[in-house]
Amino acid sequence: MQEYAITREVSALSGARVVLRAGTLYAALDRLTEQGLVEVDREEAVQGRLRRYYRLADAGAAVLADEVVRLRHNATLAAERLRRRPALTPRAVG
Repeated sequence: MQEYAITREVSALSGARVVLRAGTLYAALDRLTEQGLVEVDREEAVQGRLRRYYRLADAGAAVLADEVVRLRHNATLAAERLRRRPALTPRAVG
């Protein structure tokens, strides 16, 4: 089974909590490309197979920036609610 750089990066960023399968990855890349959020950077043949490299489009960067703001807001709300609970000790992640 071939390992893709994107799937490795997703696994690393999520602490191995998210594992993308090839079909899921390709469907997401197709959808994001159609929406103009990512674009093909270049293509090259490697061992007789086409390898495609993607990059985040300007529109994708804007959507991602909005999502970061939304997630930070939600995390702040969650942290505020957790502080209201008595004697809560956060668990170590990892």
